[in-house]
Amino acid sequence: MRPRDPRVLLVDDEAGIRTVVGLTLRDQGYDVYAASDAEEALALFEEHAPPVVVTDIKMPGMDGLELLAELKRRDPDVEVVMVTGHGDMDLAVKSLRRLAADFLTKPVSEDALEVALDRAFERIALRAELREHTEHLEELVERKTRELLDAERMAAVGQTVTDLSHAIKNVASGLEGGLFVLGKGIELDEREYLHQGWDMVRGNVEKIRNLSLDLLNYARFARMAPRACDPDEPARAAVEALRDRAEALGSPLRFAPAAGPEHANIDPDAVERALLNLLANALDAREARGSGEISLRTERLPASGNAHERIEYVVEDTCGGLSPDAVQNAFAAFRTTKPSGTGIGLMTVRKIAEQHGGDVALENNPGKGARFRLALPA
Repeated sequence: MRPRDPRVLLVDDEAGIRTVVGLTLRDQGYDVYAASDAEEALALFEEHAPPVVVTDIKMPGMDGLELLAELKRRDPDVEVVMVTGHGDMDLAVKSLRRLAADFLTKPVSEDALEVALDRAFERIALRAELREHTEHLEELVERKTRELLDAERMAAVGQTVTDLSHAIKNVASGLEGGLFVLGKGIELDEREYLHQGWDMVRGNVEKIRNLSLDLLNYARFARMAPRACDPDEPARAAVEALRDRAEALGSPLRFAPAAGPEHANIDPDAVERALLNLLANALDAREARGSGEISLRTERLPASGNAHERIEYVVEDTCGGLSPDAVQNAFAAFRTTKPSGTGIGLMTVRKIAEQHGGDVALENNPGKGARFRLALPA
């Protein structure tokens, strides 16, 4: 069976050999281009791009070895069969080392020529088949990767929906309990029940509002918009936003800016939101404990080893620390130990850190306080 592209370039400086070998090749079903030297061969190769070249090794001017090297430079996939005399076996070996497909000795027999060309075209076919399989394998890997990512996304969505459903169910149960107590108060005309039921309903409505706002904030920071800015600015804005609440609790926020004024490439709105969450959690702990101090400081950490320059925001309090359960589920979705909490605040902080290519860490000191470190590449 002849190959799909049966074109062969024949190169020999002897006209008689070109005629005889050319007729043999045509009888075997090949389309033959003939050249008398390397320069003519390269011109024909550029014009017709035959997949196989049969060339004499010894020729005036550029010899067969040089022609082999130039052909491989122009097309690494071209198959070159070298023709040499009986006394030039060292040249034949050199040609094989330079990636020739085969070599023949003069006088070239019809059978040997046919076998050599069959091997050359078989190598071309195998290479094409391997390339096709490789492309199919890459497509298969890409498709399977997409399917795996889709499955992971769906699993993540499913887990999120499950956790969110539990959060909503808890709020709904709280509302039902409040309505039940209100109903009893109306039925029995008991003001104490009415007040108790109303407080339960109001508290759960607040939970719904907080959950909605936290979900909106979480979605808002799906993509960062970093820009060059003073890294102390979002920290200063977060402290200012919570100053009144802190003073009402009798614990003014202490702020120590030290990361600026040299600019860093961060999203200041996202960083401010993360710091608001961390400071608000500390204020909640201060309110629950009745004492304690809260501070925020910024630092610029120089590059060292494989670590790039970083901006670090440290929120620290002396409000008693976190319980083991709170530490274990600190960054878990919809997990909270606060009565009005949603479990999204710290999850948002972690997302903002990861979107920047940074991280957030918790250091807990039971009975004393907690420290959160938000570290971002500068």
